Amino acid sequence: MAKTIFKSSDKSNFILNMTEEQYAKLASYGLLAACFTTSAAAAIPEFTDSVTYTVAATGLAVSGVLCLILAMISLVKKYVGGRLILPVAAFALMVGWGAISLAKSYDTNVGFYGFPQRGEGLLALIFYFSFFVTAVTIRRDKGFSTLLGGIIGVGLLNAVWAMIQIFTGKLLFYSYTDISPNVLAVTPAGLSQSPIFLAMVLSLSLTAAVTVSASSDSRKKRIITALSACLFAFVMVFTRTLVGVCGAAIGVIAGFAAVFMMKKPKIRLLWVLAVLLTAVLGIVIAGTVKKGDDASGYKLYDGYILWSDDAFQRASASGVYDPRALEIDDTYDVYTYLNDKAINIMKKDRLFGTGPEQLVYPQIYTRGSFPETADVTDYAMANSGTFDKVYNEYIYTAATRGIPSLLLMFFVLFISLKSSWRKFAGSRDGINTAFLLLTLCGALIFLIGCSNITFSPIYWACVGAACAGKELPKKKVKEKAPEPEEDEDSEA
Repeated sequence: MAKTIFKSSDKSNFILNMTEEQYAKLASYGLLAACFTTSAAAAIPEFTDSVTYTVAATGLAVSGVLCLILAMISLVKKYVGGRLILPVAAFALMVGWGAISLAKSYDTNVGFYGFPQRGEGLLALIFYFSFFVTAVTIRRDKGFSTLLGGIIGVGLLNAVWAMIQIFTGKLLFYSYTDISPNVLAVTPAGLSQSPIFLAMVLSLSLTAAVTVSASSDSRKKRIITALSACLFAFVMVFTRTLVGVCGAAIGVIAGFAAVFMMKKPKIRLLWVLAVLLTAVLGIVIAGTVKKGDDASGYKLYDGYILWSDDAFQRASASGVYDPRALEIDDTYDVYTYLNDKAINIMKKDRLFGTGPEQLVYPQIYTRGSFPETADVTDYAMANSGTFDKVYNEYIYTAATRGIPSLLLMFFVLFISLKSSWRKFAGSRDGINTAFLLLTLCGALIFLIGCSNITFSPIYWACVGAACAGKELPKKKVKEKAPEPEEDEDSEA
Protein backbone atom coordinates (compact mmCIF):
# COMPACT_ATOMS: atom_id res chain seq x y z
CA MET A 1 0.00 0.00 0.00
CA ALA A 2 1.33 3.46 -0.94
CA LYS A 3 2.51 5.71 1.88
CA THR A 4 0.72 9.01 2.58
CA ILE A 5 1.10 11.93 4.93
CA PHE A 6 -1.92 13.14 6.93
CA LYS A 7 -4.33 11.09 4.77
CA SER A 8 -3.37 13.05 1.62
CA SER A 9 -3.55 11.53 -1.85
CA ASP A 10 -0.97 9.11 -3.24
CA LYS A 11 -0.10 11.47 -6.08
CA SER A 12 0.78 14.32 -3.71
CA ASN A 13 3.20 12.01 -1.90
CA PHE A 14 5.22 10.96 -4.95
CA ILE A 15 8.50 11.44 -3.08
CA LEU A 16 7.57 8.91 -0.42
CA ASN A 17 6.42 6.44 -3.03
CA MET A 18 9.24 7.05 -5.50
CA THR A 19 11.17 3.92 -6.38
CA GLU A 20 14.94 3.91 -6.68
CA GLU A 21 14.59 3.36 -10.43
CA GLN A 22 12.36 6.44 -10.79
CA TYR A 23 14.79 8.49 -8.75
CA ALA A 24 17.74 7.28 -10.85
CA LYS A 25 16.00 8.45 -14.02
CA LEU A 26 15.30 11.91 -12.54
CA ALA A 27 18.89 12.13 -11.25
CA SER A 28 20.19 11.43 -14.76
CA TYR A 29 18.05 14.25 -16.16
CA GLY A 30 19.22 16.58 -13.39
CA LEU A 31 22.89 15.94 -14.14
CA LEU A 32 22.23 16.30 -17.86
CA ALA A 33 20.74 19.72 -17.10
CA ALA A 34 23.84 20.56 -15.03
CA CYS A 35 25.95 20.03 -18.14
CA PHE A 36 23.88 22.20 -20.48
CA THR A 37 21.87 24.94 -18.76
CA THR A 38 24.72 27.40 -18.15
CA SER A 39 26.05 27.13 -21.71
CA ALA A 40 22.54 27.38 -23.15
CA ALA A 41 21.81 30.53 -21.14
CA ALA A 42 25.15 32.06 -22.19
CA ALA A 43 23.97 31.95 -25.83
CA ILE A 44 21.43 34.72 -25.18
CA PRO A 45 23.94 37.62 -24.86
CA GLU A 46 25.45 36.61 -28.21
CA PHE A 47 22.25 37.65 -29.99
CA THR A 48 21.34 40.82 -28.10
CA ASP A 49 23.26 43.64 -26.43
CA SER A 50 20.47 44.22 -23.90
CA VAL A 51 21.36 41.04 -21.96
CA THR A 52 24.69 40.46 -20.24
CA TYR A 53 26.41 37.26 -19.19
CA THR A 54 24.64 37.59 -15.84
CA VAL A 55 21.95 35.45 -17.43
CA ALA A 56 24.37 32.50 -17.42
CA ALA A 57 24.02 32.38 -13.63
CA THR A 58 20.28 31.94 -14.17
CA GLY A 59 21.06 28.85 -16.21
CA LEU A 60 23.12 27.52 -13.31
CA ALA A 61 20.23 28.23 -10.92
CA VAL A 62 17.80 26.18 -13.04
CA SER A 63 19.85 22.99 -12.88
CA GLY A 64 21.09 23.83 -9.38
CA VAL A 65 17.61 24.03 -7.88
CA LEU A 66 16.57 20.84 -9.69
CA CYS A 67 19.55 18.89 -8.34
CA LEU A 68 19.14 20.47 -4.90
CA ILE A 69 15.65 18.96 -4.73
CA LEU A 70 17.02 15.62 -5.96
CA ALA A 71 19.81 15.74 -3.37
CA MET A 72 17.28 16.35 -0.61
CA ILE A 73 15.17 13.44 -1.85
CA SER A 74 18.21 11.16 -1.85
CA LEU A 75 19.00 12.11 1.74
CA VAL A 76 15.39 11.62 2.85
CA LYS A 77 15.19 8.25 1.08
CA LYS A 78 18.59 7.30 2.58
CA TYR A 79 20.23 6.63 -0.79
CA VAL A 80 23.40 8.18 0.62
CA GLY A 81 24.79 5.74 3.11
CA GLY A 82 27.77 3.65 4.08
CA ARG A 83 31.11 4.87 2.76
CA LEU A 84 29.38 7.67 0.82
CA ILE A 85 28.51 9.55 4.00
CA LEU A 86 32.13 10.63 4.51
CA PRO A 87 32.69 12.60 1.24
CA VAL A 88 29.15 14.04 1.36
CA ALA A 89 29.71 15.23 4.93
CA ALA A 90 33.09 16.72 3.94
CA PHE A 91 31.51 18.65 1.05
CA ALA A 92 28.69 19.81 3.35
CA LEU A 93 31.29 21.05 5.84
CA MET A 94 33.05 22.91 3.02
CA VAL A 95 29.77 24.68 2.24
CA GLY A 96 29.23 25.38 5.94
CA TRP A 97 32.71 26.85 6.33
CA GLY A 98 32.02 29.00 3.27
CA ALA A 99 28.94 30.34 5.05
CA ILE A 100 31.05 31.31 8.08
CA SER A 101 33.55 32.95 5.74
CA LEU A 102 30.65 34.82 4.11
CA ALA A 103 29.46 36.13 7.48
CA LYS A 104 32.91 37.58 8.15
CA SER A 105 33.46 38.94 4.63
CA TYR A 106 33.60 42.42 3.08
CA ASP A 107 30.32 42.22 1.15
CA THR A 108 27.75 39.55 1.99
CA ASN A 109 25.69 40.27 -1.13
CA VAL A 110 28.61 39.63 -3.50
CA GLY A 111 29.75 36.76 -1.30
CA PHE A 112 26.40 35.00 -1.59
CA TYR A 113 25.46 35.69 -5.22
CA GLY A 114 28.91 36.39 -6.65
CA PHE A 115 29.88 39.15 -9.07
CA PRO A 116 27.10 39.80 -11.60
CA GLN A 117 29.20 38.48 -14.49
CA ARG A 118 30.68 35.62 -12.46
CA GLY A 119 27.94 34.15 -10.26
CA GLU A 120 30.43 32.17 -8.16
CA GLY A 121 29.35 33.06 -4.64
CA LEU A 122 28.24 30.76 -1.84
CA LEU A 123 24.99 30.01 -3.69
CA ALA A 124 26.97 28.49 -6.56
CA LEU A 125 28.90 26.35 -4.07
CA ILE A 126 25.57 25.08 -2.68
CA PHE A 127 24.53 24.15 -6.22
CA TYR A 128 27.85 22.33 -6.76
CA PHE A 129 27.13 20.36 -3.59
CA SER A 130 23.74 19.38 -5.02
CA PHE A 131 25.36 18.16 -8.27
CA PHE A 132 27.88 16.17 -6.26
CA VAL A 133 25.24 14.50 -4.05
CA THR A 134 22.97 13.74 -7.01
CA ALA A 135 25.86 12.06 -8.84
CA VAL A 136 26.87 10.14 -5.72
CA THR A 137 23.50 8.37 -5.74
CA ILE A 138 23.85 6.97 -9.28
CA ARG A 139 23.90 3.17 -9.28
CA ARG A 140 23.08 2.05 -12.82
CA ASP A 141 25.11 1.97 -16.02
CA LYS A 142 22.51 4.04 -17.85
CA GLY A 143 22.86 6.92 -15.40
CA PHE A 144 26.64 6.99 -15.78
CA SER A 145 26.39 6.72 -19.57
CA THR A 146 23.90 9.61 -19.65
CA LEU A 147 26.30 11.82 -17.70
CA LEU A 148 29.21 10.90 -19.98
CA GLY A 149 27.02 11.68 -22.99
CA GLY A 150 26.15 15.05 -21.48
CA ILE A 151 29.84 15.91 -20.94
CA ILE A 152 30.64 15.09 -24.56
CA GLY A 153 27.47 16.82 -25.76
CA VAL A 154 28.16 20.11 -24.01
CA GLY A 155 31.70 19.95 -25.41
CA LEU A 156 30.27 19.63 -28.92
CA LEU A 157 27.92 22.57 -28.32
CA ASN A 158 30.78 24.78 -27.15
CA ALA A 159 33.22 23.54 -29.81
CA VAL A 160 30.83 24.09 -32.73
CA TRP A 161 30.01 27.56 -31.42
CA ALA A 162 33.72 28.26 -31.08
CA MET A 163 34.38 27.14 -34.66
CA ILE A 164 31.89 29.74 -35.86
CA GLN A 165 33.71 32.34 -33.78
CA ILE A 166 37.12 31.28 -35.09
CA PHE A 167 36.34 31.36 -38.79
CA THR A 168 33.67 34.09 -38.97
CA GLY A 169 34.37 36.34 -35.98
CA LYS A 170 30.62 36.31 -35.25
CA LEU A 171 28.60 35.17 -32.22
CA LEU A 172 31.44 36.44 -30.06
CA PHE A 173 31.13 38.90 -27.19
CA TYR A 174 34.40 40.53 -28.24
CA SER A 175 35.02 39.82 -31.90
CA TYR A 176 38.80 39.88 -31.53
CA THR A 177 40.88 39.81 -28.37
CA ASP A 178 43.10 42.87 -28.03
CA ILE A 179 46.44 41.10 -27.91
CA SER A 180 48.81 43.96 -28.65
CA PRO A 181 48.80 47.21 -30.64
CA ASN A 182 49.72 45.37 -33.84
CA VAL A 183 48.17 41.92 -33.50
CA LEU A 184 44.57 40.81 -33.28
CA ALA A 185 44.18 37.05 -32.82
CA VAL A 186 40.98 35.04 -32.80
CA THR A 187 40.41 33.60 -29.31
CA PRO A 188 37.06 31.78 -29.07
CA ALA A 189 35.11 31.57 -25.84
CA GLY A 190 32.37 29.26 -27.11
CA LEU A 191 29.47 29.49 -24.67
CA SER A 192 31.80 29.45 -21.65
CA GLN A 193 32.25 33.23 -21.28
CA SER A 194 36.05 33.11 -21.48
CA PRO A 195 38.61 31.30 -23.69
CA ILE A 196 40.22 29.91 -20.53
CA PHE A 197 36.89 28.59 -19.25
CA LEU A 198 36.18 27.10 -22.68
CA ALA A 199 39.50 25.24 -22.60
CA MET A 200 38.67 23.90 -19.12
CA VAL A 201 35.28 22.56 -20.22
CA LEU A 202 36.74 20.98 -23.34
CA SER A 203 39.44 19.30 -21.24
CA LEU A 204 36.72 17.27 -19.54
CA SER A 205 34.87 16.65 -22.82
CA LEU A 206 38.08 15.50 -24.50
CA THR A 207 38.93 13.11 -21.65
CA ALA A 208 35.41 11.67 -21.71
CA ALA A 209 35.47 11.27 -25.50
CA VAL A 210 38.82 9.49 -25.74
CA THR A 211 37.88 7.12 -22.90
CA VAL A 212 34.54 6.18 -24.47
CA SER A 213 36.27 5.78 -27.84
CA ALA A 214 38.83 3.45 -26.29
CA SER A 215 36.33 1.35 -24.33
CA SER A 216 33.18 1.11 -26.45
CA ASP A 217 32.28 -2.11 -28.23
CA SER A 218 30.24 -0.16 -30.78
CA ARG A 219 32.29 0.79 -33.84
CA LYS A 220 29.90 3.65 -34.62
CA LYS A 221 30.23 5.11 -31.12
CA ARG A 222 34.03 4.81 -31.26
CA ILE A 223 34.16 6.77 -34.51
CA ILE A 224 31.76 9.50 -33.34
CA THR A 225 33.55 10.03 -30.01
CA ALA A 226 37.00 9.96 -31.65
CA LEU A 227 35.97 12.61 -34.19
CA SER A 228 34.48 14.67 -31.35
CA ALA A 229 37.79 14.38 -29.49
CA CYS A 230 39.64 15.68 -32.55
CA LEU A 231 37.31 18.69 -32.71
CA PHE A 232 37.81 19.42 -29.00
CA ALA A 233 41.61 19.32 -29.30
CA PHE A 234 41.54 21.59 -32.36
CA VAL A 235 39.43 24.24 -30.62
CA MET A 236 41.35 24.04 -27.35
CA VAL A 237 44.67 25.07 -28.85
CA PHE A 238 42.89 27.94 -30.63
CA THR A 239 42.12 29.50 -27.26
CA ARG A 240 45.85 30.32 -27.05
CA THR A 241 45.87 29.57 -23.34
CA LEU A 242 48.01 27.43 -21.06
CA VAL A 243 44.91 25.45 -20.07
CA GLY A 244 44.15 24.80 -23.74
CA VAL A 245 47.57 23.33 -24.47
CA CYS A 246 47.89 21.42 -21.19
CA GLY A 247 44.28 20.21 -21.38
CA ALA A 248 44.85 18.83 -24.87
CA ALA A 249 47.99 17.06 -23.63
CA ILE A 250 46.11 15.60 -20.65
CA GLY A 251 43.36 14.39 -22.99
CA VAL A 252 45.86 12.64 -25.27
CA ILE A 253 47.61 11.02 -22.29
CA ALA A 254 44.21 9.95 -20.94
CA GLY A 255 43.47 8.30 -24.30
CA PHE A 256 46.70 6.29 -24.22
CA ALA A 257 46.13 5.43 -20.56
CA ALA A 258 42.56 4.25 -21.20
CA VAL A 259 43.64 1.81 -23.91
CA PHE A 260 46.39 0.28 -21.78
CA MET A 261 44.46 0.36 -18.48
CA MET A 262 41.50 -1.51 -19.97
CA LYS A 263 43.75 -3.75 -22.10
CA LYS A 264 41.96 -2.83 -25.32
CA PRO A 265 43.29 -3.60 -28.83
CA LYS A 266 46.31 -1.41 -29.58
CA ILE A 267 44.78 -0.46 -32.94
CA ARG A 268 42.58 1.98 -31.01
CA LEU A 269 45.69 4.04 -30.25
CA LEU A 270 45.47 5.31 -33.84
CA TRP A 271 42.49 7.45 -32.87
CA VAL A 272 44.46 8.92 -29.98
CA LEU A 273 47.28 9.74 -32.40
CA ALA A 274 44.68 11.40 -34.65
CA VAL A 275 43.67 13.65 -31.71
CA LEU A 276 47.32 14.57 -31.16
CA LEU A 277 47.85 15.38 -34.84
CA THR A 278 44.66 17.49 -34.88
CA ALA A 279 45.96 19.52 -31.96
CA VAL A 280 49.26 20.08 -33.77
CA LEU A 281 47.35 21.11 -36.90
CA GLY A 282 45.34 23.56 -34.79
CA ILE A 283 48.54 25.13 -33.46
CA VAL A 284 49.87 25.56 -37.00
CA ILE A 285 46.65 27.14 -38.28
CA ALA A 286 46.21 29.31 -35.17
CA GLY A 287 49.67 30.72 -35.74
CA THR A 288 48.54 32.12 -39.09
CA VAL A 289 44.99 33.32 -38.32
CA LYS A 290 45.60 36.89 -37.22
CA LYS A 291 45.39 40.47 -38.44
CA GLY A 292 48.44 42.65 -38.29
CA ASP A 293 52.14 42.36 -39.00
CA ASP A 294 53.63 41.50 -35.62
CA ALA A 295 54.54 38.28 -33.76
CA SER A 296 54.46 35.44 -36.26
CA GLY A 297 53.73 31.92 -35.06
CA TYR A 298 51.75 30.46 -32.20
CA LYS A 299 51.77 32.23 -28.83
CA LEU A 300 49.89 32.06 -25.55
CA TYR A 301 47.98 35.15 -24.48
CA ASP A 302 46.73 34.20 -21.02
CA GLY A 303 47.68 37.54 -19.51
CA TYR A 304 45.62 39.63 -21.92
CA ILE A 305 42.69 37.21 -21.86
CA LEU A 306 42.31 36.66 -18.12
CA TRP A 307 43.07 40.24 -17.14
CA SER A 308 42.08 42.79 -19.76
CA ASP A 309 39.40 40.95 -21.68
CA ASP A 310 37.72 38.87 -19.00
CA ALA A 311 38.15 40.44 -15.56
CA PHE A 312 38.32 44.09 -16.67
CA GLN A 313 36.26 44.42 -19.85
CA ARG A 314 33.68 41.65 -19.51
CA ALA A 315 33.14 41.14 -15.79
CA SER A 316 34.09 44.63 -14.48
CA ALA A 317 35.56 42.79 -11.50
CA SER A 318 39.09 44.22 -11.46
CA GLY A 319 41.30 46.98 -12.78
CA VAL A 320 43.62 46.73 -15.76
CA TYR A 321 47.01 45.10 -15.32
CA ASP A 322 49.93 47.21 -14.12
CA PRO A 323 52.75 47.03 -16.71
CA ARG A 324 55.22 48.10 -14.03
CA ALA A 325 54.46 45.03 -11.91
CA LEU A 326 54.64 42.25 -14.52
CA GLU A 327 55.28 41.41 -18.15
CA ILE A 328 51.83 40.69 -19.58
CA ASP A 329 53.27 38.80 -22.59
CA ASP A 330 55.09 36.37 -20.27
CA THR A 331 52.61 33.64 -19.26
CA TYR A 332 54.87 32.36 -16.48
CA ASP A 333 55.29 35.86 -15.06
CA VAL A 334 51.51 36.44 -15.09
CA TYR A 335 50.64 33.25 -13.21
CA THR A 336 53.53 33.64 -10.77
CA TYR A 337 52.49 37.21 -9.97
CA LEU A 338 48.85 36.23 -9.38
CA ASN A 339 49.75 33.22 -7.23
CA ASP A 340 52.29 35.08 -5.09
CA LYS A 341 49.99 38.01 -4.42
CA ALA A 342 47.05 35.73 -3.62
CA ILE A 343 49.17 33.72 -1.18
CA ASN A 344 50.12 36.95 0.60
CA ILE A 345 46.42 37.86 0.86
CA MET A 346 45.65 34.38 2.19
CA LYS A 347 48.30 34.72 4.92
CA LYS A 348 46.40 37.69 6.40
CA ASP A 349 43.41 35.47 7.23
CA ARG A 350 44.26 31.79 6.94
CA LEU A 351 41.11 30.68 8.74
CA PHE A 352 38.26 32.38 6.87
CA GLY A 353 39.85 34.16 3.90
CA THR A 354 38.42 37.25 2.24
CA GLY A 355 34.97 35.77 1.79
CA PRO A 356 33.56 33.91 -1.26
CA GLU A 357 34.48 35.67 -4.54
CA GLN A 358 35.90 38.71 -2.76
CA LEU A 359 39.59 38.45 -3.58
CA VAL A 360 39.64 41.92 -5.14
CA TYR A 361 38.45 43.72 -1.98
CA PRO A 362 41.71 43.73 0.05
CA GLN A 363 43.54 45.00 -3.06
CA ILE A 364 41.38 48.11 -3.57
CA TYR A 365 43.28 51.27 -2.68
CA THR A 366 41.05 54.02 -4.06
CA ARG A 367 37.37 54.68 -4.65
CA GLY A 368 38.15 57.62 -6.91
CA SER A 369 35.17 59.97 -7.21
CA PHE A 370 32.61 57.21 -6.61
CA PRO A 371 30.24 57.69 -3.63
CA GLU A 372 30.14 55.30 -0.67
CA THR A 373 26.99 53.70 -2.08
CA ALA A 374 28.67 52.86 -5.41
CA ASP A 375 28.74 49.24 -6.54
CA VAL A 376 32.05 47.38 -6.41
CA THR A 377 31.86 46.77 -10.17
CA ASP A 378 32.22 50.54 -10.59
CA TYR A 379 35.20 51.39 -8.44
CA ALA A 380 37.10 48.08 -8.75
CA MET A 381 37.92 49.05 -12.33
CA ALA A 382 39.59 52.23 -11.09
CA ASN A 383 42.25 50.22 -9.24
CA SER A 384 44.92 49.11 -11.69
CA GLY A 385 46.90 45.96 -10.91
CA THR A 386 44.01 44.33 -9.05
CA PHE A 387 42.47 40.97 -9.98
CA ASP A 388 39.47 38.95 -8.82
CA LYS A 389 40.52 35.44 -9.84
CA VAL A 390 43.66 33.39 -9.28
CA TYR A 391 44.12 30.71 -11.92
CA ASN A 392 44.94 28.08 -9.35
CA GLU A 393 41.74 26.94 -7.67
CA TYR A 394 43.54 25.59 -4.63
CA ILE A 395 45.20 28.91 -3.84
CA TYR A 396 41.97 30.74 -4.67
CA THR A 397 39.94 28.56 -2.28
CA ALA A 398 42.39 29.10 0.58
CA ALA A 399 42.54 32.86 -0.08
CA THR A 400 38.78 33.39 -0.28
CA ARG A 401 37.27 30.74 2.05
CA GLY A 402 40.21 29.81 4.26
CA ILE A 403 42.63 26.90 4.55
CA PRO A 404 40.00 24.63 6.22
CA SER A 405 37.93 24.84 3.00
CA LEU A 406 40.98 23.85 0.98
CA LEU A 407 41.68 20.85 3.23
CA LEU A 408 38.06 19.71 2.91
CA MET A 409 38.29 20.02 -0.88
CA PHE A 410 41.45 17.90 -0.88
CA PHE A 411 39.68 15.31 1.26
CA VAL A 412 36.70 15.07 -1.11
CA LEU A 413 39.00 14.69 -4.13
CA PHE A 414 41.15 12.11 -2.33
CA ILE A 415 38.14 9.98 -1.34
CA SER A 416 36.77 10.22 -4.87
CA LEU A 417 40.04 9.18 -6.52
CA LYS A 418 40.57 6.37 -4.01
CA SER A 419 37.04 5.06 -4.51
CA SER A 420 37.17 5.25 -8.30
CA TRP A 421 40.58 3.53 -8.36
CA ARG A 422 39.21 0.69 -6.23
CA LYS A 423 36.26 0.28 -8.58
CA PHE A 424 38.51 0.45 -11.63
CA ALA A 425 40.89 -2.17 -10.21
CA GLY A 426 37.94 -4.48 -9.63
CA SER A 427 36.35 -4.19 -13.08
CA ARG A 428 38.54 -2.24 -15.54
CA ASP A 429 35.42 -1.25 -17.49
CA GLY A 430 34.86 1.95 -19.45
CA ILE A 431 32.62 3.72 -16.93
CA ASN A 432 34.90 3.44 -13.91
CA THR A 433 37.94 4.26 -16.06
CA ALA A 434 36.22 7.35 -17.49
CA PHE A 435 35.30 8.88 -14.13
CA LEU A 436 38.68 8.07 -12.62
CA LEU A 437 40.40 9.91 -15.47
CA LEU A 438 37.86 12.77 -15.46
CA THR A 439 38.36 13.40 -11.74
CA LEU A 440 42.12 13.33 -12.14
CA CYS A 441 41.93 15.60 -15.21
CA GLY A 442 39.90 18.25 -13.38
CA ALA A 443 42.15 18.10 -10.33
CA LEU A 444 45.18 18.82 -12.56
CA ILE A 445 43.35 21.55 -14.50
CA PHE A 446 42.59 23.30 -11.20
CA LEU A 447 46.35 23.92 -10.85
CA ILE A 448 46.22 26.36 -13.77
CA GLY A 449 42.51 27.18 -13.87
CA CYS A 450 39.79 28.43 -11.56
CA SER A 451 36.25 27.43 -10.72
CA ASN A 452 33.57 28.88 -13.00
CA ILE A 453 29.87 28.26 -13.55
CA THR A 454 30.38 26.42 -16.85
CA PHE A 455 33.12 24.02 -15.80
CA SER A 456 32.41 23.39 -12.12
CA PRO A 457 28.87 21.91 -12.36
CA ILE A 458 30.23 19.29 -14.76
CA TYR A 459 33.35 18.61 -12.75
CA TRP A 460 31.68 18.18 -9.36
CA ALA A 461 29.14 15.84 -10.98
CA CYS A 462 32.12 13.80 -12.26
CA VAL A 463 33.70 13.76 -8.78
CA GLY A 464 30.41 12.55 -7.30
CA ALA A 465 30.04 9.86 -9.96
CA ALA A 466 33.63 8.73 -9.36
CA CYS A 467 32.92 8.61 -5.63
CA ALA A 468 29.88 6.41 -6.20
CA GLY A 469 31.27 4.46 -9.09
CA LYS A 470 29.73 1.54 -10.90
CA GLU A 471 29.14 -1.24 -8.41
CA LEU A 472 31.54 -4.14 -8.61
CA PRO A 473 30.08 -7.52 -9.53
CA LYS A 474 29.56 -9.61 -6.44
CA LYS A 475 31.72 -12.68 -6.22
CA LYS A 476 29.76 -15.85 -6.13
CA VAL A 477 30.47 -17.95 -3.07
CA LYS A 478 30.73 -21.61 -3.89
CA GLU A 479 28.43 -23.60 -1.69
CA LYS A 480 30.01 -26.61 -0.07
CA ALA A 481 28.41 -29.93 -0.91
CA PRO A 482 26.65 -31.43 2.11
CA GLU A 483 28.63 -34.14 3.78
CA PRO A 484 27.05 -37.61 3.50
CA GLU A 485 25.28 -38.73 6.62
CA GLU A 486 26.89 -41.59 8.40
CA ASP A 487 24.96 -44.83 8.47
CA GLU A 488 24.17 -45.62 12.05
CA ASP A 489 23.85 -49.34 11.28
CA SER A 490 27.29 -49.56 9.69
CA GLU A 491 28.73 -47.60 12.57
CA ALA A 492 27.18 -50.04 14.91
